[in-house]
Amino acid sequence: MAKSKKHEKPADRQEMSGIERLGLRVSSMINHPVAQIQRWVTIHRLDTDGDREGEEVIGVIADTDELELTLNDDGSVTVRWEQQELETAGKGVPEFDLEEQAAPF
Repeated sequence: MAKSKKHEKPADRQEMSGIERLGLRVSSMINHPVAQIQRWVTIHRLDTDGDREGEEVIGVIADTDELELTLNDDGSVTVRWEQQELETAGKGVPEFDLEEQAAPF
């Protein structure tokens, strides 16, 4: 006898909205290791980027104090940021007290 296979419904896939897709792309570009070293990235508009989505993402970036925007003649946007300094007063750099202890063996 042949066993009957159960036909399972594929999990419902939720499509990303245009704003989510663009936000993810911009975030990925900013977090890229090369961008982190040079501390700037140029974001080019794709054909799939809507006007409303682009304006919203650029608005969020513009409202972020640590980021500086430059609108380029070709329609792209260059985002620059400064290296953040670690706060050494109780944050950022942990301090350890080293104690000499006899080895447990």
